[in-house]
Amino acid sequence: MSKFMAAPNANANSTSNPNPNNSFEVAQPPNDSISSLSFSPKSNILVATSWDNQVRCWEIQQSGTNLVSQPQAAISHDHPVLCSTWKEDGTTVFSGGCDKQVKMWPLGGQPVTVAVHDAPIKEIAWIPEMSLLVTGSLDKTMKYWDVRQPNPVHTQQLPERCYALSVRYPLMVVGTADRNLIVFNLQNPQTEFKRILSPLKYQTRCVAAFPDQQGFLVHHTLTTAGSDGSFTFWDKDSKQRLKEMSRCNQPIPCSTFNNDGSIFAYAVCYDWGKGAEKHNPATAKNHIFLHVPQEAEVKRKPRVNTGGKR
Repeated sequence: MSKFMAAPNANANSTSNPNPNNSFEVAQPPNDSISSLSFSPKSNILVATSWDNQVRCWEIQQSGTNLVSQPQAAISHDHPVLCSTWKEDGTTVFSGGCDKQVKMWPLGGQPVTVAVHDAPIKEIAWIPEMSLLVTGSLDKTMKYWDVRQPNPVHTQQLPERCYALSVRYPLMVVGTADRNLIVFNLQNPQTEFKRILSPLKYQTRCVAAFPDQQGFLVHHTLTTAGSDGSFTFWDKDSKQRLKEMSRCNQPIPCSTFNNDGSIFAYAVCYDWGKGAEKHNPATAKNHIFLHVPQEAEVKRKPRVNTGGKR
Protein backbone atom coordinates (compact mmCIF):
# COMPACT_ATOMS: atom_id res chain seq x y z
CA MET A 1 0.00 0.00 0.00
CA SER A 2 1.45 3.33 -0.97
CA LYS A 3 1.18 6.17 1.50
CA PHE A 4 1.87 9.88 1.33
CA MET A 5 3.93 11.57 4.00
CA ALA A 6 3.07 15.18 4.66
CA ALA A 7 6.06 17.43 5.22
CA PRO A 8 5.21 20.87 3.85
CA ASN A 9 8.22 23.03 3.07
CA ALA A 10 10.61 20.39 4.40
CA ASN A 11 14.04 21.96 4.02
CA ALA A 12 16.96 19.63 3.67
CA ASN A 13 19.26 22.17 5.31
CA SER A 14 18.65 21.03 8.88
CA THR A 15 20.66 18.18 10.35
CA SER A 16 21.51 16.77 13.75
CA ASN A 17 24.49 14.91 12.37
CA PRO A 18 27.81 16.79 12.02
CA ASN A 19 28.10 17.36 8.30
CA PRO A 20 31.59 18.40 7.22
CA ASN A 21 30.85 18.55 3.47
CA ASN A 22 28.32 21.39 3.22
CA SER A 23 25.62 18.96 2.11
CA PHE A 24 21.85 19.17 2.60
CA GLU A 25 19.98 16.57 4.59
CA VAL A 26 16.94 14.80 3.17
CA ALA A 27 13.81 15.23 5.28
CA GLN A 28 12.23 12.26 7.07
CA PRO A 29 14.95 9.64 6.46
CA PRO A 30 14.37 5.90 6.98
CA ASN A 31 14.10 4.48 10.49
CA ASP A 32 16.85 1.92 9.88
CA SER A 33 19.99 1.59 7.76
CA ILE A 34 19.71 2.66 4.12
CA SER A 35 20.55 -0.09 1.62
CA SER A 36 20.23 1.65 -1.76
CA LEU A 37 19.67 5.05 -3.35
CA SER A 38 18.51 5.68 -6.92
CA PHE A 39 17.48 8.81 -8.80
CA SER A 40 14.87 8.86 -11.54
CA PRO A 41 16.52 8.97 -14.99
CA LYS A 42 14.15 11.78 -15.96
CA SER A 43 13.84 14.06 -12.91
CA ASN A 44 15.16 14.79 -9.43
CA ILE A 45 13.02 12.16 -7.75
CA LEU A 46 15.07 10.13 -5.24
CA VAL A 47 14.18 6.65 -3.99
CA ALA A 48 15.76 4.97 -0.96
CA THR A 49 15.36 1.40 0.29
CA SER A 50 15.93 0.46 3.88
CA TRP A 51 16.24 -2.28 6.45
CA ASP A 52 12.97 -0.97 7.97
CA ASN A 53 11.12 -2.74 5.09
CA GLN A 54 10.28 0.54 3.35
CA VAL A 55 10.82 2.09 -0.08
CA ARG A 56 10.59 5.89 0.17
CA CYS A 57 10.40 8.60 -2.46
CA TRP A 58 11.33 12.31 -2.31
CA GLU A 59 11.17 15.16 -4.79
CA ILE A 60 14.35 17.25 -4.71
CA GLN A 61 14.06 20.91 -5.67
CA GLN A 62 16.52 23.80 -5.79
CA SER A 63 15.69 26.88 -3.72
CA GLY A 64 18.34 29.51 -4.36
CA THR A 65 21.59 27.91 -3.29
CA ASN A 66 19.79 25.29 -1.18
CA LEU A 67 18.34 21.89 -2.01
CA VAL A 68 14.91 21.14 -0.57
CA SER A 69 13.54 17.60 -0.20
CA GLN A 70 9.81 16.94 -0.20
CA PRO A 71 8.70 13.45 0.93
CA GLN A 72 6.20 12.07 -1.56
CA ALA A 73 5.22 8.46 -0.94
CA ALA A 74 6.33 5.08 0.39
CA ILE A 75 5.52 1.40 0.04
CA SER A 76 6.25 -1.57 2.29
CA HIS A 77 7.87 -4.98 1.82
CA ASP A 78 7.47 -7.83 4.31
CA HIS A 79 11.20 -7.84 5.14
CA PRO A 80 14.22 -5.52 4.67
CA VAL A 81 14.59 -4.03 1.18
CA LEU A 82 18.08 -4.27 -0.36
CA CYS A 83 17.97 -2.80 -3.88
CA SER A 84 16.09 -0.54 -6.27
CA THR A 85 16.09 0.62 -9.88
CA TRP A 86 13.93 2.65 -12.29
CA LYS A 87 12.36 2.16 -15.69
CA GLU A 88 13.97 4.39 -18.28
CA ASP A 89 10.91 6.66 -18.55
CA GLY A 90 11.02 7.55 -14.86
CA THR A 91 7.46 6.37 -14.16
CA THR A 92 8.14 3.09 -12.36
CA VAL A 93 10.35 1.86 -9.52
CA PHE A 94 11.45 -1.73 -8.88
CA SER A 95 12.55 -2.87 -5.43
CA GLY A 96 13.73 -6.21 -4.06
CA GLY A 97 15.07 -7.68 -0.85
CA CYS A 98 14.84 -10.21 1.93
CA ASP A 99 11.23 -11.18 1.19
CA LYS A 100 12.67 -12.86 -1.96
CA GLN A 101 10.52 -10.82 -4.33
CA VAL A 102 10.65 -7.73 -6.53
CA LYS A 103 7.83 -5.23 -6.43
CA MET A 104 7.01 -2.99 -9.38
CA TRP A 105 5.69 0.36 -8.18
CA PRO A 106 4.13 2.74 -10.72
CA LEU A 107 4.50 6.06 -8.88
CA GLY A 108 1.08 7.13 -7.74
CA GLY A 109 -0.24 3.58 -8.09
CA GLN A 110 -0.13 0.28 -6.23
CA PRO A 111 2.90 -2.08 -6.19
CA VAL A 112 2.68 -5.57 -7.66
CA THR A 113 5.06 -8.52 -7.35
CA VAL A 114 6.83 -9.24 -10.65
CA ALA A 115 9.77 -11.50 -9.69
CA VAL A 116 10.60 -14.13 -7.06
CA HIS A 117 13.69 -16.08 -5.95
CA ASP A 118 14.46 -18.79 -3.40
CA ALA A 119 16.63 -16.46 -1.30
CA PRO A 120 16.97 -12.69 -0.76
CA ILE A 121 17.35 -10.57 -3.90
CA LYS A 122 20.51 -8.50 -3.64
CA GLU A 123 20.61 -6.63 -6.98
CA ILE A 124 18.21 -5.66 -9.77
CA ALA A 125 18.50 -3.73 -13.04
CA TRP A 126 16.07 -2.73 -15.77
CA ILE A 127 17.37 -3.31 -19.32
CA PRO A 128 15.38 -0.96 -21.59
CA GLU A 129 16.98 -2.31 -24.77
CA MET A 130 15.49 -5.73 -23.98
CA SER A 131 12.41 -4.58 -22.00
CA LEU A 132 13.50 -7.02 -19.32
CA LEU A 133 14.21 -6.87 -15.59
CA VAL A 134 17.28 -8.77 -14.37
CA THR A 135 17.51 -9.95 -10.75
CA GLY A 136 20.51 -11.33 -8.85
CA SER A 137 19.97 -13.37 -5.71
CA LEU A 138 21.73 -15.10 -2.85
CA ASP A 139 20.22 -18.33 -4.25
CA LYS A 140 23.13 -18.34 -6.76
CA THR A 141 20.95 -17.48 -9.74
CA MET A 142 20.25 -14.52 -11.95
CA LYS A 143 16.90 -14.29 -13.68
CA TYR A 144 15.53 -12.28 -16.61
CA TRP A 145 11.88 -11.22 -16.36
CA ASP A 146 9.24 -9.94 -18.76
CA VAL A 147 7.20 -8.17 -16.06
CA ARG A 148 3.98 -9.01 -17.89
CA GLN A 149 4.58 -12.72 -17.27
CA PRO A 150 4.74 -14.68 -13.98
CA ASN A 151 7.76 -16.82 -14.85
CA PRO A 152 11.31 -15.80 -15.78
CA VAL A 153 12.25 -15.91 -19.45
CA HIS A 154 15.67 -17.28 -18.48
CA THR A 155 17.45 -18.42 -15.31
CA GLN A 156 21.23 -18.14 -15.28
CA GLN A 157 23.17 -20.26 -12.79
CA LEU A 158 25.95 -18.36 -11.02
CA PRO A 159 29.03 -19.85 -9.34
CA GLU A 160 28.10 -18.25 -6.03
CA ARG A 161 25.73 -15.78 -4.37
CA CYS A 162 25.16 -12.54 -6.26
CA TYR A 163 26.33 -9.41 -4.42
CA ALA A 164 26.67 -6.84 -7.19
CA LEU A 165 25.33 -6.19 -10.69
CA SER A 166 25.69 -3.40 -13.24
CA VAL A 167 24.32 -3.00 -16.77
CA ARG A 168 25.34 -0.71 -19.65
CA TYR A 169 23.86 -2.52 -22.62
CA PRO A 170 25.24 -4.71 -24.09
CA LEU A 171 27.67 -5.02 -21.14
CA MET A 172 26.59 -6.58 -17.85
CA VAL A 173 28.96 -7.31 -14.96
CA VAL A 174 28.04 -9.51 -12.00
CA GLY A 175 30.00 -9.84 -8.77
CA THR A 176 29.48 -12.93 -6.65
CA ALA A 177 30.88 -14.49 -3.49
CA ASP A 178 34.40 -15.94 -3.72
CA ARG A 179 35.48 -12.76 -5.59
CA ASN A 180 34.08 -13.85 -8.97
CA LEU A 181 33.46 -11.17 -11.59
CA ILE A 182 31.36 -12.44 -14.50
CA VAL A 183 30.95 -10.45 -17.71
CA PHE A 184 27.95 -10.98 -20.01
CA ASN A 185 27.32 -9.74 -23.53
CA LEU A 186 23.57 -9.15 -23.44
CA GLN A 187 23.34 -9.78 -27.16
CA ASN A 188 23.97 -13.39 -26.13
CA PRO A 189 22.68 -13.28 -22.53
CA GLN A 190 22.55 -17.02 -21.81
CA THR A 191 26.31 -17.49 -22.10
CA GLU A 192 29.09 -16.07 -19.94
CA PHE A 193 31.42 -13.86 -21.96
CA LYS A 194 34.24 -13.88 -19.43
CA ARG A 195 34.89 -14.79 -15.80
CA ILE A 196 37.76 -13.31 -13.81
CA LEU A 197 38.90 -13.23 -10.20
CA SER A 198 38.57 -9.81 -8.60
CA PRO A 199 41.92 -8.06 -8.09
CA LEU A 200 40.66 -6.96 -4.68
CA LYS A 201 41.33 -9.27 -1.75
CA TYR A 202 37.94 -8.70 -0.15
CA GLN A 203 34.40 -9.55 -1.20
CA THR A 204 33.07 -7.49 -4.13
CA ARG A 205 30.06 -5.51 -2.91
CA CYS A 206 29.64 -3.04 -5.77
CA VAL A 207 30.43 -2.90 -9.49
CA ALA A 208 29.74 -0.16 -12.04
CA ALA A 209 29.96 -0.49 -15.81
CA PHE A 210 31.45 2.43 -17.74
CA PRO A 211 28.87 4.44 -19.74
CA ASP A 212 30.91 3.70 -22.90
CA GLN A 213 30.66 -0.08 -22.22
CA GLN A 214 34.44 -0.38 -22.54
CA GLY A 215 35.07 -1.70 -19.05
CA PHE A 216 33.99 -1.68 -15.46
CA LEU A 217 35.10 -0.73 -11.98
CA VAL A 218 34.68 -2.68 -8.73
CA HIS A 219 33.49 0.58 -7.12
CA HIS A 220 31.37 3.51 -8.28
CA THR A 221 32.29 4.92 -11.67
CA LEU A 222 33.21 8.48 -10.66
CA THR A 223 32.94 8.26 -6.89
CA THR A 224 33.98 5.83 -4.20
CA ALA A 225 32.39 5.76 -0.76
CA GLY A 226 32.72 3.32 2.07
CA SER A 227 32.82 2.21 5.67
CA ASP A 228 35.39 4.85 6.61
CA GLY A 229 32.67 7.49 6.20
CA SER A 230 34.31 9.35 3.32
CA PHE A 231 33.66 9.74 -0.39
CA THR A 232 36.12 10.60 -3.13
CA PHE A 233 35.75 11.90 -6.68
CA TRP A 234 38.05 10.30 -9.27
CA ASP A 235 39.10 10.76 -12.88
CA LYS A 236 38.72 7.18 -14.09
CA ASP A 237 40.77 7.69 -17.27
CA SER A 238 43.87 9.09 -15.60
CA LYS A 239 43.22 7.07 -12.42
CA GLN A 240 43.69 10.32 -10.55
CA ARG A 241 42.03 11.36 -7.31
CA LEU A 242 40.27 14.67 -7.83
CA LYS A 243 38.94 15.39 -4.34
CA GLU A 244 38.69 13.42 -1.11
CA MET A 245 35.88 14.80 1.03
CA SER A 246 35.87 15.08 4.81
CA ARG A 247 34.79 12.01 6.72
CA CYS A 248 31.34 11.61 8.21
CA ASN A 249 30.91 10.03 11.63
CA GLN A 250 29.36 6.83 10.25
CA PRO A 251 29.86 4.60 7.17
CA ILE A 252 28.50 5.50 3.72
CA PRO A 253 26.84 2.26 2.49
CA CYS A 254 25.39 3.63 -0.78
CA SER A 255 25.46 6.66 -3.03
CA THR A 256 24.30 7.84 -6.45
CA PHE A 257 24.26 10.79 -8.88
CA ASN A 258 21.14 12.31 -10.37
CA ASN A 259 20.58 12.08 -14.12
CA ASP A 260 22.75 15.08 -15.07
CA GLY A 261 25.44 14.70 -12.40
CA SER A 262 24.54 17.94 -10.61
CA ILE A 263 23.49 16.27 -7.34
CA PHE A 264 25.32 13.52 -5.46
CA ALA A 265 23.21 11.67 -2.86
CA TYR A 266 24.81 9.56 -0.15
CA ALA A 267 23.58 7.69 2.92
CA VAL A 268 25.31 7.92 6.29
CA CYS A 269 24.32 5.12 8.67
CA TYR A 270 25.42 1.83 10.18
CA ASP A 271 26.40 -0.59 7.40
CA TRP A 272 26.31 -3.85 9.41
CA GLY A 273 29.98 -4.45 8.60
CA LYS A 274 30.74 -5.16 12.27
CA GLY A 275 27.67 -7.32 12.84
CA ALA A 276 24.49 -6.93 14.85
CA GLU A 277 26.36 -6.81 18.17
CA LYS A 278 27.81 -3.39 17.26
CA HIS A 279 24.45 -1.94 16.25
CA ASN A 280 22.60 0.08 18.88
CA PRO A 281 19.15 1.04 17.57
CA ALA A 282 18.68 3.50 20.43
CA THR A 283 21.62 5.66 19.35
CA ALA A 284 21.94 4.85 15.64
CA LYS A 285 21.16 7.73 13.29
CA ASN A 286 20.23 7.34 9.64
CA HIS A 287 20.86 10.19 7.22
CA ILE A 288 20.64 10.87 3.50
CA PHE A 289 22.67 13.86 2.32
CA LEU A 290 22.62 15.76 -0.98
CA HIS A 291 25.87 17.28 -2.17
CA VAL A 292 26.23 19.70 -5.07
CA PRO A 293 29.64 18.92 -6.62
CA GLN A 294 31.76 22.01 -7.07
CA GLU A 295 33.95 22.50 -10.13
CA ALA A 296 37.11 22.26 -8.03
CA GLU A 297 36.00 18.83 -6.74
CA VAL A 298 35.35 17.18 -10.10
CA LYS A 299 37.37 19.12 -12.69
CA ARG A 300 40.16 17.12 -14.32
CA LYS A 301 43.57 18.33 -13.23
CA PRO A 302 45.99 19.36 -16.01
CA ARG A 303 48.78 16.96 -16.78
CA VAL A 304 52.18 18.05 -15.59
CA ASN A 305 54.91 18.08 -18.23
CA THR A 306 57.87 16.34 -16.66
CA GLY A 307 60.10 16.70 -19.68
CA GLY A 308 60.18 12.95 -20.22
CA LYS A 309 61.22 12.25 -16.61
CA ARG A 310 59.10 10.00 -14.43
